[in-house]
Amino acid sequence: MSAAPGTGTGTGTGRPVVTVDPAELPRLRRRTSFVLIASQILGGLGVPVSIALTPALATEVSGTEALSGLASTAAVVGAALVSLPLAALMTARGRRPGLVLGYAIGAAGAALVVLAAVIRSFPLLMLGMAAFGAASSANLQARFAAADLAVPDHRARAISVVVWASTIGAVLGPNLSAPASRTFAGTSIPETAGPFLWAGAVFVLTGILIAVLLRPDPLLTARALAGPEEHVHGGHSVRAGFAAVKASPRARLALITVAASHTTMVSIMVMTPVDLGHHGAGIQLIGLVISGHIAGMFAFSPVMGWLSDRLGRLSVIGLAAGLLSLAALLAGTAGPRHGQTALGLFLLGLGWSAGMVSGSALLTDSVPARARAAVQGLSDLTMNTCAGVGGALAGLVMAEAGYGWLNAIGASLLLPMAVLALFTARRHPAVKS
Repeated sequence: MSAAPGTGTGTGTGRPVVTVDPAELPRLRRRTSFVLIASQILGGLGVPVSIALTPALATEVSGTEALSGLASTAAVVGAALVSLPLAALMTARGRRPGLVLGYAIGAAGAALVVLAAVIRSFPLLMLGMAAFGAASSANLQARFAAADLAVPDHRARAISVVVWASTIGAVLGPNLSAPASRTFAGTSIPETAGPFLWAGAVFVLTGILIAVLLRPDPLLTARALAGPEEHVHGGHSVRAGFAAVKASPRARLALITVAASHTTMVSIMVMTPVDLGHHGAGIQLIGLVISGHIAGMFAFSPVMGWLSDRLGRLSVIGLAAGLLSLAALLAGTAGPRHGQTALGLFLLGLGWSAGMVSGSALLTDSVPARARAAVQGLSDLTMNTCAGVGGALAGLVMAEAGYGWLNAIGASLLLPMAVLALFTARRHPAVKS
């Protein structure tokens, strides 16, 4: 007879194991989804409320604009570096401790950033920003927690709803930067650092929310439902995650899809404001274009989840490749036609959404439950590393060859993804996913 949801260590491996009554699953899915959506709103609010002022803060602390971009880069690098350690913790102990640790590191990073601003230490600022990036990694990995308990045919929709919840923070966060800065006016804390204190407090609240309410742990529950073979000793290691990707062509396609979609989006997006400025666009217009891009990224993710579940992961991966390529064509040839650039950036966000949702769902589908957290951490490490390199090189390409060539190179990154998706679809035509 199945027990009510609970936690124990009855496998002999020392790992926590959840026992669950299958009849309780619908309620657990709703509860888990609610907690993850709430955490995404909070966590998603904490990152952009401070990131909007990062270049200005870096300039103040370093004394030169030449180093202003390094702080944002440090956050991306930090998110990449922490992905595998968080995944290793999740594979061993479940989603909850991994997500809580990610937000705790992010909160500590926020405190270091404020200290660096007060004492004017640029190395400490870089360290703080790297730790701050851990909160972004936790935010990203929460989408996989949504898939743990989802019915396979609804897995992409479960992921997409959590991604959609990021819209609220992404839209509200930058608009809260100014009020958060004014909170510390007249104190020793620079106004550009004030939002980081708010972000740190938000990360603490998010961690508490997850620690208290994300019970039973969705990953441990999924393993319990998968059967005793999912508790084999050694099956949950990060090394097992690498082995699972190596053994599954679909997992490799999924990993390439997520990395290529994210890298193409970041590489083009980061230089679009510069190109718009070269063609006479003001700050207000640039803001509108970026807002439309963010709307494309998040607001339509439930549509991409529905399409991925209904038409199959491979079909939506193909859609992602098409949308991202069209976006690069439109943006790269727009010149002074700002409306065309805006349309291109909106489609760039929409293509990212299609690739992220379908790729994440396919990745979860393609590996055993015992290796999922490790594989998902590997995916986020690859995605963030590639995007960090792409964003750093985008400025060089822009300076040497121009925005049009940057878009062309960005589109070329999609070729391996498209070819592999087509090959997989032709090799297994009867498999919908």
